[in-house]
Amino acid sequence: MLKQYIYRLGQQPKVSLKRFLIGIILFGCAVAAIAYGYYYQPVVQLVGLIIMIPALFFALWGYLGIFANRFSQVIVTMYPGDKVDDNDRPK
Repeated sequence: MLKQYIYRLGQQPKVSLKRFLIGIILFGCAVAAIAYGYYYQPVVQLVGLIIMIPALFFALWGYLGIFANRFSQVIVTMYPGDKVDDNDRPK
């Protein structure tokens, strides 16, 4: 059951990379807003903290997908007799 979850989570590495990059960009914007708010407008810090929540969510979701893809390739090489989809096999 855990193998199928890992395979499903790591099934689309390009989408996972896109989610991770969106999260990193949002995180950078949030940090910039917090830094700007520290020196100039304190209200902007709240905007940065609000942006930080989806930024961490997207970055974590994307990183889990990337990790699951790499880990599923390790599982396939360790247990080659298991039935898996063609896109989960290492090339």
